[in-house]
Amino acid sequence: MFKAIIKVMRPRQWIKNLLIFAVLIFGGKLNDLQSVINTILGAILFSLFASGVYIINDIADRKADQAHPRKKDRPIASGVLSVRTAMIVALFIFVVCSVLAYLLSPVFLVYCLIYISLNLLYSFILKHIVILDVLLLASFYVIRLYAGSTLVDVDYISPWLVMTTTFLALFMALGKRRAELAQKTDSDNEQRKVLESYTKVFLDQLIIIALTLAILTYSLYTFSAPNLPESNIMILTIPFVIFGFFRYLYLIQVKDQGETPEEIILLDIPLKMDILLWGLSILIIFYS
Repeated sequence: MFKAIIKVMRPRQWIKNLLIFAVLIFGGKLNDLQSVINTILGAILFSLFASGVYIINDIADRKADQAHPRKKDRPIASGVLSVRTAMIVALFIFVVCSVLAYLLSPVFLVYCLIYISLNLLYSFILKHIVILDVLLLASFYVIRLYAGSTLVDVDYISPWLVMTTTFLALFMALGKRRAELAQKTDSDNEQRKVLESYTKVFLDQLIIIALTLAILTYSLYTFSAPNLPESNIMILTIPFVIFGFFRYLYLIQVKDQGETPEEIILLDIPLKMDILLWGLSILIIFYS
């Protein structure tokens, strides 16, 4: 049963919560031990909150998952983990993590609760509303960014960094929808009725718009990044960002991937190497 609980918590998706470290790194606080500790603790708590949401989603979708060729093996859908046990685990996570998050930072807890509330609204109602569904998916990443900012002593978050996060998240959300549309089965028509409102052509147009805006806003951020002795040196990271976006675009439009963004990041070697090189360049620019 322990393995089933771990599986239903989807630890692979915790990679999304690395965004909580963005303000710590770009705010020049990586050498502040207290900020580092707070951010690590915050990322762990946020990941556990997200796992609680995944469990609730799997409980709600268990009947549809049972008819799905891939999702039928999920612990709750397959019956390996009972609904009662799953609910107890989710409630335990929410209660314990709420107390710990409050002790860490009351404002951080507020962002966590907003994230949970919007996720549940999305899962039960809003995921069926075309366009609003991808906008909400993107908002979850922005919430992560602001949640991380509450754990670091910074006075300013660049609006260009916020906009870059927004359009990056929107790009990935649209790519997710495109992959779901390309790989959908009859059971997906019941579980994700919103797919009937999308076409590949329409999604490809939106993806290009989001991609263009993400590269543009990141480029503008490099000219105004705070905490740098030379404000223009960050433009050297733009080629890494362009390659990363183009590689991801190739994977979602040519290979029809993107349904699980975390798997693309973890498994695609060129993209993974690009992200590592970009991250290394950021660390050198901000902290050398």
